[in-house]
Amino acid sequence: MSNNIQETIQQFLQFMSERNLTELTGLFSDTVDWYIPGDEQKAPWLGVRNTKQEVSEFFEVLWKNTEPVSAKINHIFNDDENAVITGEFVTKMLETDRIVESLFCIQMCIQNNKITRYRLLEDSLAVSKALDN
Repeated sequence: MSNNIQETIQQFLQFMSERNLTELTGLFSDTVDWYIPGDEQKAPWLGVRNTKQEVSEFFEVLWKNTEPVSAKINHIFNDDENAVITGEFVTKMLETDRIVESLFCIQMCIQNNKITRYRLLEDSLAVSKALDN
């Protein structure tokens, strides 16, 4: 099962870097336990999601409002159902033209080759400040 989890992780990273919404969304189960904490008033892509459609909307809103500058994966850890991806990113907030630099940690649960749980921890204060007008 570990190989399947590693394959799903690699597909997730590939489809996200390509901004391939159809393939990326296809990696998620129909119902998802999704949470990215932060100021949802300033960054509407943050918060709770529960369905594959809401996950798709997350990426649409995120990609409409941000432009990736760089990203680096530091480590990927996994066991039978859980994966943790750590790294760093630099992103431009299109509304303000400000740059956000942050460490990140993604926690996922993958069951039957589908992502069923997703958590992204980042410097949400930096994101919020970069969106101040």
